[in-house]
Amino acid sequence: MFYTLIDILGTVAFAISGVLVAMEKKLDVFGVFIIAFVTAVGGGTLRDVLIGNTPVGWMKEPMYILIILLAVVLAIFFSGRLKYFSRSLFLFDTIGIGLYTMVGIQKGLSAELAPVICIALGTMTASFGGVLRDILCKEIPVIFRKEIYATVCILGGAIYFLLIQFPLDSTLAYIVGIVSIIVLRILAVRFKISLPDIYPKT
Repeated sequence: MFYTLIDILGTVAFAISGVLVAMEKKLDVFGVFIIAFVTAVGGGTLRDVLIGNTPVGWMKEPMYILIILLAVVLAIFFSGRLKYFSRSLFLFDTIGIGLYTMVGIQKGLSAELAPVICIALGTMTASFGGVLRDILCKEIPVIFRKEIYATVCILGGAIYFLLIQFPLDSTLAYIVGIVSIIVLRILAVRFKISLPDIYPKT
């Protein structure tokens, strides 16, 4: 039940981030839903295909489509309150990657995969939906820019696997993993921490 709740919250967070980008691009209602849908399920779909969990999650559980639809309606309805677009997008995107990284890691553990593969799955789960969203909306995906994104997913996953080596409740370690990803990304953006630029200055 706990892991399902985390999955649902991640779906909602990413769906809203998709709505925000789509509305900024002034897409119609159908376009807004498609971008929200792709953002919410893109990473999980790639993950499930890679581990052979087919049909993928949202096909076996239609409730996710209803959850995304509800999130779209609520985000559109309250769009006036989300007037600071960049801050709102950053918030929901950050929450989404924190939740989805750990969902992906848990799926990897259920498939009895090695920790490093679980972290890779978690990072893909958290990142791929946003990549699809940005490509469809003609933006350079955040993961390919200097901004710290996938790196915090990897660090959060590593923190989780470190914690479970100790006599600590696994649910607590899971929550710490989520929180650490969210906090690390907020700190990285707040203090302008980014990956080094490989291009020579002109």
